[in-house]
Amino acid sequence: MKNSTINKIKSLLGMEVKLEQMKLIDGTTILEADAFEMDNEVFIVTEDEQKIPLPIGEYELENGMILVVAVEGIIAEIKEAVVEEVAPEAEAPEVEVEVEAEAAAPTAKKTIESIVKETFFSEIEALKTENIELKAQLELLSKVDEVTEEVTELSEEPKPISFNPENTNVVEPFRFEKNRSRSTIDSIFEKLNK
Repeated sequence: MKNSTINKIKSLLGMEVKLEQMKLIDGTTILEADAFEMDNEVFIVTEDEQKIPLPIGEYELENGMILVVAVEGIIAEIKEAVVEEVAPEAEAPEVEVEVEAEAAAPTAKKTIESIVKETFFSEIEALKTENIELKAQLELLSKVDEVTEEVTELSEEPKPISFNPENTNVVEPFRFEKNRSRSTIDSIFEKLNK
């Protein structure tokens, strides 16, 4: 847990975080975690470097250990793989065990592919619904514009603005000094302020 806290701080600061990686028994699916220990987060790394939380289930790693996930994306336990010995007399069950092992390896890959496709299609559906909502809002706003245009067309023409004789502003002339002789500038200012 201490390691994961340090890694979170490093990622927030933009520093490079080194995570442990392991492959499943199929040899192609890559799992990534801070440390492959109990209660750590574990992700599936896709071909385009996306990290998807590992679904609930038991997964056999290349090193022979079994990774158990009880809550999506959280390691519940890591245990040794139980090796079952098959009696040499029964060759037909051995074939079935090999077929089951081969079928188990692709299921992890199929599970990952289904999760990626599911998230992709859920994003597409979300975008479609958002698009429909935005189109509805646009249609509503265009209707409001049409109504306001109709109202403005139907209203009477405005009356021309008439002069209001009661509203007069008196401008007082500006004087720099009261007791001085008049100059040409004073006469100009006086004419301008009338």
